[in-house]
Amino acid sequence: MTSNKKGGAEAFVWIWLPGETEPVVAGRLYSEGKSLLFNYGKSYLKRDNAISIYDPELPLKAGALPLLNGLSMPNCIRDGAPDAWGRRVILNKKLGLKGTGSDDARLDELTYFLESGSDRIGALDFQCSATDYKPRSPINATLDELLKSAERVEKGIPLTPELDQALYHGSSIGGARPKALIEDHDKKYVAKFSSSTDLYSVVKAEFIAMRLAEIVGLNVAPVSLKKAAHKDVLLIERFDRARSAEGWRRKCMVSALTLFALDEMMARYASYEELAEIIRHKFRSAPETLKELFGRITFNILTGNTDDHARNHAAFWDGEMLSLTPAYDICPQGRAGNEASQAMLISGQNRMSRISACLEAAHHFQLSNKEACAIVEKQMTGIGENWDSVCEIAELSETDRSLFWGRQFFNPFAFSDLESEAEHLKELADKIRAEW
Repeated sequence: MTSNKKGGAEAFVWIWLPGETEPVVAGRLYSEGKSLLFNYGKSYLKRDNAISIYDPELPLKAGALPLLNGLSMPNCIRDGAPDAWGRRVILNKKLGLKGTGSDDARLDELTYFLESGSDRIGALDFQCSATDYKPRSPINATLDELLKSAERVEKGIPLTPELDQALYHGSSIGGARPKALIEDHDKKYVAKFSSSTDLYSVVKAEFIAMRLAEIVGLNVAPVSLKKAAHKDVLLIERFDRARSAEGWRRKCMVSALTLFALDEMMARYASYEELAEIIRHKFRSAPETLKELFGRITFNILTGNTDDHARNHAAFWDGEMLSLTPAYDICPQGRAGNEASQAMLISGQNRMSRISACLEAAHHFQLSNKEACAIVEKQMTGIGENWDSVCEIAELSETDRSLFWGRQFFNPFAFSDLESEAEHLKELADKIRAEW
C-alpha cells in the first residue's frame, strides 16, 4: 500500500481490456475517511479502447466518482477483492492469525487488495505503482504438481506456496473452503479441497450437483474430480480466462451484488425478481437469459443449494452490455430438517425453497406456467435418470448417497404445497424419490 500526497492510503487499479493480454492502469483507488474512492487516470480516459469498469457505478468521467448510496467503496472494485479463504490466508501471513474467529477487520481493504494474488477473478488487479506492473504469485500450480503433490513433498520438492497452503494447512487457517489456482496448458482452474472438518463429502456433493446441472441443460462451468494427498479435489474450469497465441486474456466481470448496488450487509434484500428486471434492460439475449436464470433457481431448490447469494451469480461486462456467466458454486448444503429458504428472495418477500414459489414468479422470467412446469419436470427427470451414474463417477459412498437423497436432493418440502396444474410435479417427485 502506498500513500498519497495528503497522507492517505492508495492503490492503482489495472485492467485487462477486452481482447488484450497485457494490463493497463485504469485509475487510482484511495481512502477518504472510512470510504474508498476511485478516479480514472487521464491517460486511460484518452484511450480509444477504454471501457468503464462498470458503467452504472464508475462511468468514464474525470475526477473522483461519487459512491452509490450505502456503499463504502465501488462494488465493481470490491468484486476483485479476495474471498473469505483469501482473507484468512492474508491474515495468517501478515499477523499470524488463524481460525474462523480471526477478525478480518484487523487489516484495511487496500491491504487485502494489494496482498492477494494477481490472478484474481475478473479482469482487475491492484498495484502500488501506476507505471510498473508486477504480478504477485505469478505462477499457478500445475495440474501435475497437484496430482503428484504427496510424492513431491516426500521427495523434498517444494510446492507452490498457494497449493501448499490450501492442501496441507487449510484446516489450521479455517474460514471458507481451502482453494488454489491451477493451470494446465490452455486452461485454468479453481481447485477446491476437502477438509478434515467436513461432516459429509462437500467436494463430491458440489461435483454431483454441477455435473447434473450440465446434464439437465444449464450453462455451468465444467468440473472434474481428482485426488491429491488423499484428499478429494474439485477442479472448476475458469470462464474468465481465455488462452491466445499472445497470452492469457481476461474477461471483465461483475457480481449480482454489484448489479443490485447493495452492500454486503444488505445482501439479504437481493431478489431474483429484481435480477430478472435488470436482465430485461441491461443484458444481451434477455429472453434466453431469463429462462436460464429461472432454471438455475429451480435446480438449486431441487438439489438443496440454499447458498445462492448475490456473489454466487455474476455477469460478463464488455463496456456496453452484460451477459450471464456460466453457473458456479452449486453446492447442496447441510440440512437437518425439511423447511429451508434460499439466500436470495425469489419474488416479493418469498424466499422459501419451494417449487411453488418459482412457478408463482414465472411471469417475471417471461415464462408461462406451462413452460415453467416443463423446465422443472425436465430437471427432475434428468436428475433421477442420472443420479446413480454421476454418484458412481464421484465414488460416493452408500452412506452419503442416503444422506443426500431425499434430504438435499428432492426434499419433500420443495413439493409439499403444489396444487392444480403443478400437482403432477409432486407425484413425479414422490415416484423418483422412491426409485432409489
